[in-house]
Amino acid sequence: MNFENYMVPCVFKMLFGFDCLGCGFQRALFLLFHGDFLGAFKMYPALYTTLLFFGFLIFYYFEKSKKHKKAVWNFAFINLLFVIGGYYLKHFYF
Repeated sequence: MNFENYMVPCVFKMLFGFDCLGCGFQRALFLLFHGDFLGAFKMYPALYTTLLFFGFLIFYYFEKSKKHKKAVWNFAFINLLFVIGGYYLKHFYF
């Protein structure tokens, strides 16, 4: 089965003609599910930090006290740095 046919196209890329900061996430997640960890990193270098961030958000959402709001924002900023750095690696290094 070819999963490429079922992936959501990037509207940003269709409108402007170049990749957005999230382009490659779906394919990298697909590669990760198939066990190709290096291929997933090359497709979207910030995949692992983004998944950790989503996990942290889910933990924060179900936490009763909500006392880690600053930690969520700090982790979001760190993840943004990884996304921008990964964009640079993907387009100018790999």
